[in-house]
Amino acid sequence: MARKKNYNKKPRGRKGNLTKLAQPTALITGTVDMKQTGKAYVIRAEGGEDIFIASNNTYHAIHGDKVKVRMFPKRPGRKPEGQIIKIIKRQKEQFVGTIKVFKNFAFLLPDSQNMPVDIFIPKSDLNEAKNGEKVVVKITDWPEHSKNPFGEVIKVLGIPGNNQVEMQSIIVEHGFPLSFPKAVEREAVNIPVKIPAEEIRKRKDFRNVFTITIDPDDAKDFDDAVSLRKIKNGNWEVGIHIADVSYYVKSDTLTDKEAFNRGTSIYLVDRVIPMLPEKLSNFTCSLKAHEDKLCFSAIFEMTDEAEVKTQWFGKTIIRSDRRFNYEEVQKIIETGKGEFSSQILVLNNIAFKLREERFNNGSINFQTQEVNFELDDEGKPISIRIIEQKDSNKLIEDLMLLANKKVAEFIGRKRRKQQVKTFIYRVHDSPHPEKLATFVQFLHKLGYKLNINSQKSLAKSFNTLFRQIAGKGEKNMIETIAIRTMAKAEYSTQNIGHYGLAFPCYTHFTSPIRRYPDMIVHRLLERYINGGSSVNQKKYEDICVQTSEMERKAIDAERASIKYKQSEYMLDKIGKKFYGLISGVSKWGIYVEIIENKCEGMVRLQDLDDDFYYLDEENYRVIGQRHGHQYKLGDKVRILVKKIDLSKKQMDFEFTE
Repeated sequence: MARKKNYNKKPRGRKGNLTKLAQPTALITGTVDMKQTGKAYVIRAEGGEDIFIASNNTYHAIHGDKVKVRMFPKRPGRKPEGQIIKIIKRQKEQFVGTIKVFKNFAFLLPDSQNMPVDIFIPKSDLNEAKNGEKVVVKITDWPEHSKNPFGEVIKVLGIPGNNQVEMQSIIVEHGFPLSFPKAVEREAVNIPVKIPAEEIRKRKDFRNVFTITIDPDDAKDFDDAVSLRKIKNGNWEVGIHIADVSYYVKSDTLTDKEAFNRGTSIYLVDRVIPMLPEKLSNFTCSLKAHEDKLCFSAIFEMTDEAEVKTQWFGKTIIRSDRRFNYEEVQKIIETGKGEFSSQILVLNNIAFKLREERFNNGSINFQTQEVNFELDDEGKPISIRIIEQKDSNKLIEDLMLLANKKVAEFIGRKRRKQQVKTFIYRVHDSPHPEKLATFVQFLHKLGYKLNINSQKSLAKSFNTLFRQIAGKGEKNMIETIAIRTMAKAEYSTQNIGHYGLAFPCYTHFTSPIRRYPDMIVHRLLERYINGGSSVNQKKYEDICVQTSEMERKAIDAERASIKYKQSEYMLDKIGKKFYGLISGVSKWGIYVEIIENKCEGMVRLQDLDDDFYYLDEENYRVIGQRHGHQYKLGDKVRILVKKIDLSKKQMDFEFTE
């Protein structure tokens, strides 16, 4: 029987947790970034330097909790420090891990590296879980003076190492459900598929206009299609057609509420966890070739130079002529030959011109590499390849950016004597000055410069930097730190523009099958086109907060699945040698990324027996104390795979000849 569920009760002060420093001062709100050691940092809600929290001042907070911090007076040469005094909102109460069963009790050893304590489980709350199994545990209590929280097993996942068990562990660990409630599935199944004749009559008919979809080869949820036709005046009519999900999923239905809770689809290495039930995401709404489909479209009259002359937004019906994958379109772009090649080359030219204009206006060209796994029938990785973003990918990207930008401008641009109506924007703030200054110092140590005189010069300087580091060892680390220097893009009803894209107005309109904000944008756009009044801002700001949070969780889940599959791929390569690049240094060790597959592991300093090595943090290197040998960021090295810890998704390397 579970203990009384007071895990989320209002915390009381604990004298034993007070650090004896000078009298505490200001109160700050932020989010906990918990470390394995039990210490933590609080990321300030308003920005600025993170606050260090000693392990005895964490107040039973866990990773991701929203908390209130009492600041200690700043001490010379020390980072800001404080004490958590209140937990405003718990990030989670369910944890995944391996259970260790004793005679009268058990402990959950959490998978998360950000959970520094094990969870105590009374024997009565094991619920048939067996020693060594992966389980889901819900925290039920955390007694004031107890190091460990109490919990109960709510689901047994299975044996660690099994692909299904491990992927389900990642899904649950990051706060997503494993299945849809039966009532939601029933509701989705009962949504009519047949398009009524009266609905077709209300819409612009594009079924006889050249239309295609371009997606990854393994895609099933086709959100978007593009159309093209020549106009008598010599210009082009370019159509961006987006699945009309809001026609099928009405506000406040069970399906809508479930989509709100999920916020987004999640793309793990071997599966998609959809935001909408499969009947909707892969069939009813998906823009399959040779089928009549309902869309919400953005139609532009454009010149050969990609200048927009006129625009129209509204409901349409389309019939895609062909489903292309990116590789097929890339071949047409490179050779000029293939089915529908003339239309594809026109679309590619327009996309190129749009891209050129965007970069001239200060858009930042982030080019992070992604990996793709070939899996066997049991989900085990056979090979890893690095994905290049080619012109075919950029073609679709730039047309979608155009639609998103123009929809946002249509609603968000101030008109004379008219108040801007409530809308959901995709916003990206400019970099925080402190973080930017730190990044400039970091680059200076590596011999690179950044012009920060103005926002436009900064953006152009970033693009110059990315060109300079292409193919160099330090590329990955610099790009990673550059992204961390930037503010995070998020959803908001307050339009502050999108810094990274250099757009004054931007939204997400083009992916309503897999992103909840896009579905809401469709509803608002339809409402305002039809003359509807503005909606309640607070309600829609709450949607922005929820979906921004779920997006971050989905990204973390996707990264976790990649790390797991990379570790699994390297399991049978223990003892083998690879070339790699030093991607990071810390006081514990040297991070190395293998060149051919982007698998990253650590060479621990304690394993380097030719000298005593120490970290030169300012210059991003480690140095041998006696002989002065250096390992620095970007160095090409040869490593031997020493150890793989699949449960922690960690790899240990050692240097070799």
